[in-house]
This record gives sequence, C-alpha cells and structure tokens, in this order.
Amino acid sequence: MEKESSRRMIECHQRPAEDRSLKNWKKVRHPLRVLLNFIIITFCKFLPDIEFKNRLYRTTGMKIGKNVMINGTNLDVFFPELIEIGDNTVIGGLTTIITHEFLRNGHWRKGKVKIGKNVMVGTLSLVLPGVEIGDGATVAAYSLVNKSVRPNSFVGGVPIREIKKQRF
Repeated sequence: MEKESSRRMIECHQRPAEDRSLKNWKKVRHPLRVLLNFIIITFCKFLPDIEFKNRLYRTTGMKIGKNVMINGTNLDVFFPELIEIGDNTVIGGLTTIITHEFLRNGHWRKGKVKIGKNVMVGTLSLVLPGVEIGDGATVAAYSLVNKSVRPNSFVGGVPIREIKKQRF
C-alpha cells in the first residue's frame, strides 16, 4: 500500500507494456465477475426494499452495516468488496463510490473506501478510492471526496474542505 499525498491509501499497479491500453481491462478483473457485479448493482439502484437491496450488495463482497440506506448510487463494479459502510449511514442518490482508477500508460490503482457509522453523504457526491469517512461525518451534496474525512465533521465542495466541526 502506498499513501498518496498522505490523504488516500491506495495500491498502485502497472501492467506490462503490451497491456497498457484500457481495452485490456479484462486482465485486471475477470469479465464474468464484473458482469455479475454490474447486474446486481444496477438492479439494486431501482429496488425499493432496503433490506433486500443490502443483502444483494453483500453478495458482491461489500460490507454493509445495519439500517444503511443507499439511494440509487453508482458503486464500483470492479472491486465492490473494497467498500465498507457502517451502521445507520445514508448515501444520497446518484452518488458515485469508486474503488479503482485506470490511468494513462497502463497504470491503475485501487483502494478501500470505508464509510463510518451515522454518516450522511449528500446527493451527487463522488467518493474516490482509498478514502475513509469517519463516524458521524456529513458530506454536502455535489462534493468531491478526494481525501479522508475526520469523524463528526461537515465537509463539502470540489474538492472537499471542512466547513465546520459538528457538535453532538
């Protein structure tokens, strides 16, 4: 694991020179696994039953706590098992959570996304690989979460910045 800018915990990988095109993604993850993850995650976007939806998400390897609401969210289909969401958390609609990034020159990286307990992630936010959102944190809508978020803080913006420390 490499720590990028002391903000995100990610693993960096490089493919051989002959595999440096994005069209060779099948060498990173088996296509049938990606297809199955895609079908489950896409189906769950439209499923109204929260408990059934969370059970299906768990079949992809995601760690989903109790009373978690994931509303029409785009979740990573390559490595969903790197997503962990704590109890009583709400993920707003059309939010995207990714655990991998394909870069130029055959480089790619992946990292675990850990979202703590009692967290609120606002609609249309983007959570990048390797970040951790601490317990009790709130992420404003339309935010780019490009670094870890401290517990009980309120962050927002592109990229995120702390707006205020929440008091409970």
